[in-house]
Formats: sequence, structure tokens, C-alpha cells
Amino acid sequence: MCSDINSVHNSDVTTPKNKNDRRLYHGDNLGLMREQIKDESVDLVYLDPPFNSGQDYNIPFKDQKGEKDAAQIKAFEDTWHWGDDDEGILATLPAQHPELGRWLKLTVELLGKNDMSAYLTMMAVRLLEIHRSLKPSGSMYLHCDVTASHYLKAMCDIIFGDANFMNEIVWKGADAHNDARYRYAAVNDRILFYAKKREGYYFEPQHTEFPVKTLREWYLYLELPDGTTRRMTRAEIDSQEIPDGARRFNTDNLRSPSPRPNLTYDYKGYKPHPNGWAVSMERMKELDEAGLLLFPRSKDGRIMRKKYLDESKGPVMSDTWTDISQLRGHDIERLGYPTQKPVALLERIIKASCPESGIVMDPFCGCGTAVVAAEALSRHWIGMDITHLAVGLIKSRLKRDFALGKGDFLEDGVPTTIEAAQYLFDLDPYDFQYWTLGEIGARPYGASSGSKKGKKGGDGGIDGELFFMRPDGQDVERAIVSVKGGKNLTAGMVRDLVGTMTKHSAAMGIFICLAKPTAGVLKEATLAGVYEYGGKTYPKVQIMTVEDILAGKQPQVPEGSINVTHVNKKVTSRSKQQESSTMKTLF
Repeated sequence: MCSDINSVHNSDVTTPKNKNDRRLYHGDNLGLMREQIKDESVDLVYLDPPFNSGQDYNIPFKDQKGEKDAAQIKAFEDTWHWGDDDEGILATLPAQHPELGRWLKLTVELLGKNDMSAYLTMMAVRLLEIHRSLKPSGSMYLHCDVTASHYLKAMCDIIFGDANFMNEIVWKGADAHNDARYRYAAVNDRILFYAKKREGYYFEPQHTEFPVKTLREWYLYLELPDGTTRRMTRAEIDSQEIPDGARRFNTDNLRSPSPRPNLTYDYKGYKPHPNGWAVSMERMKELDEAGLLLFPRSKDGRIMRKKYLDESKGPVMSDTWTDISQLRGHDIERLGYPTQKPVALLERIIKASCPESGIVMDPFCGCGTAVVAAEALSRHWIGMDITHLAVGLIKSRLKRDFALGKGDFLEDGVPTTIEAAQYLFDLDPYDFQYWTLGEIGARPYGASSGSKKGKKGGDGGIDGELFFMRPDGQDVERAIVSVKGGKNLTAGMVRDLVGTMTKHSAAMGIFICLAKPTAGVLKEATLAGVYEYGGKTYPKVQIMTVEDILAGKQPQVPEGSINVTHVNKKVTSRSKQQESSTMKTLF
């Protein structure tokens, strides 16, 4: 820690205790930060904004066995285009921050009013809000790639002050690419680390494991269970395997680095180095009584101190991170989101730069890795995203991993009334669908967005899925979810769901509707029968209204249900951001 900051942090709280300690917002993060985040109230901001790579990501959904489903969803269009909003920011920013305004104006003049300029304009106003929100002891980690990292660093130097730049962390998350034929393989991301104020910011150094080379060359001794010590054999060094109960240690000399006449004394007949010992006589006795001294056979030798491997924190973490890999297809935590970061990466950042029970904010939280890591480490958190699918995904992860449900965290920007739900459906049927799926912890099965919005196909009548283990624990069952936002409900819709369940060997079906179900719909669901599980029976087809969902009701599925695979959609279109202010009045 760089200084004592207990005075600026509430040390009474050790774990989140109420829903205000956990906040999840749907909407444009610029407006949300301005409206919801107080000055100097956040300990750590991590953000992983879209990189303006110009890619349209398509995510193939995977079932519980890792097989691809037929449907795909365009996750997000990672592109920004110059528009009226950018013109407005360019005109007004100099009044808000003269130096940043001048820099942005010159940069736009040099680059032209293109996609990169639009991206930098978007980031400029948001970084100002992030800086405002940080406590004096706070810091920011801006995750980016080389596409725009140099522009972003110049921008952050202006906003935070170049004296508050701490590190440019290089994260090697990927392996070399086979298709790098015309240049060196690009395998690194950049993480720009800034303190709000260099004096007094919170930082707890992190440690990594010793390299194998260090272990082979330095930690060469064993303390056996009977108290005797010996040097490791060549076979043990090569295999890195030691006997049960043995402790591996290194030796460290006890000579003073400079002449210390007051520390020149004999100890048990052993002479000190001409500079003297590194410790006092009292400390030498304490080390001896603790069994931490190694005495040579000859009195002419030097006493050495034991340094146990299992007590060492390891080398201090540098600004080059190579020990955390990007997520791969077989990783359990992988959700199918194309830019998902591993939880271990966020845990390292949070441990280093957010005190216990401090507040972590991620204004581009996407699939929610920062939120999940913060919750796991008992930090308070604030997550923001512009899509209902992302918010629903995060809620599903919180429910699955921490048993957190409605009432355990503050949620804002989502429907809370039938009128708001109807408005969302009228505005965007797919966002309505994603919202309802998230409310019950289901994963979306397939849809399309962007230029193809409104043309749905390839999902076979499946909007979402819930999974639960079979009684034998060897495989999983699934419940198919069908979402209907229209007013004309018919019994045929339920029959179609039953047919889809049969076709896909689904155990159960969930029929969600915005309108009140007719008697024919209810009768058809009853005719589907029941599903037996562990001596209990469940309606094979369950009718749930949006009113039920708003009241906090959940599908009747066997206890211990799981929701392992999710996907996330991240949309960065300006029209979505502009919608948020209108939706705010209803939600």
C-alpha cells in the first residue's frame, strides 16, 4: 500500500451487506455515470471498451456437450461512426476541459472525421466521468489493444496528468497465430494503469509463482519430517517432486551488506563476515530457536538462514503478464462471448487496487467478469451495459455462482411495470425477449441483430434454454423457453412448443407471454402432462406471464438446476444510447 488511506475508506464493512453495495445498470454509461455516480466515490474502475476493430462478431451457441447449435447471434458491431453526437461533443468539450478539448480538436483535424475520431470522442467524455468518480486513493485500469492504445494514453495523460501514469501493462493472453504471414503475430493487449493521485493511491503488490528455472537453481534443499535436512537429488530436481511432508527451502546468507561494528559478534563459535551479521544477537537467537538456521560442519563456514518455498510469496508481479491465458473453448468459465476476459485477470487487478469492501466499477461490463470477480472477493461493485442481454447474462451468473437474486442487488433501467414491459416490446422485440430470458436465468438460443434486426430464423421455435442435471448426475436435461410479446395468444402456440420439445428431446417447456393467457392456452399446457424428477412432479409446460416475472416468480424446475452456458450481446450503436433516456422515464 502506498500510504495509509483508512481515513478515506470505510473499514467497518468487510462484505457487501445490502443491495446498494451491488448495483447493475442498463443504459448508456455516460448518462448513468453523470446521474448515478457521485464525485470521488469509487475505489477502482476497470473498463474494457470496444476497440474500434471494425469486426462484426458472430457467436455460435454451444449446448451442454460443447456442440454448436444451428442458430447464431451477432454479438456486437464493434465499430463507431462519426455523427451529430460527435459534433456536439467536439463543440462543447473545450468549455468542460480546455486542454482535452484542444487535443481532441487537433486530433480530429489530423485524422479526419472518421471511425477512429468517433471512437476517441466517445472515450474522451467517458474518461472525464471516470476521473471524476474516483476517490483520491482510487485508480483506473483501461484495457485496450494496439489499435488505439497510443491515442488513449495521450488522452489519459491529459485527464489524469502524466505524473499519475503508473504502468502500461502488457498482457500476453493469446498464442502465436498461424496466419501471421506478413507480420509478427499480435498476441498482446495493453492495460493502462493510472492513479487518481500518485500520493496516497491504494496499491497492494501482487506476486507470481517462481519460474521453474529459479526452482531448479535455487530451492535445492529439503527439510524432512524428522527435522533433518538434505540436498535434493538430481531426480527430484528434474521431476520437481519431493517426499511427502518435506519442505523445500533456499539458503540466504546472514552477512551485513555494509560494515556494522555493533553487529560483529561470535555465535556458537561461528565467526561473522568482516562486515558483521545482518541481525542482532537477539534476532539470531530467535531464528535459531525457530529452527531457521543452517550451521555448517566447519566453524570456518558461515551460518545460513532457511527460506521456505511454501512461505514465499513469489516474485513481485511486473508489468508483463504471461501467466494468465485467454479463455479457450474447453474452459468451464467460457461463455461464448468473443472478448470475454478470464476471472483470474480481474481478480489480480482488484486485489492490487481495491481495498476490501471497496467499490469496483465497470462501465462497459459486457458479460460481467469484473462484477463476478468483485463479488467473489467481497468488494462492492457497479456494473453498466447498454443491452438487456448483457444485463440478463450478468444476473444469470450472479444467481448461478453466488445465489444472488432479485432484492440482493440494485437494478436500474429495466422494466418494473407491465407498461414498461409493453414499451420495451414495442421498441424492440428482441430486447424484450432478452430481458425476459435474463429474468428467469435462461440463456438465449438464437437471434440476429444489427442490419438484420427483425428477421429471425434458424432457432426452430426456441428462444432460450434452462439446464438442470438428470437424477443420475451424469448428464443434463433442458427446458426450452418460448417468449411471446404479442396480444393474440393461441393454443396452437403451446402445441408448437410441445412439438419443439419433442423434436429436441427437451424435458420441459416454459411459455412466457406479455398478454394474459387464454383458457385454451392454459388447457393446452395442462394436456402436456408432468415431468417426474426425484419423486416430484413438475408441469411439463409452464405458462408464465410477464406479470409473474415482475412479481419475482421463477420457473418450477428441479432443485440444483444449472445454467452453465451463456452468451452475451454487446451493441454499441448510437441509437441504443439515445433510447436510454426515454426508457429511463418508464423503468
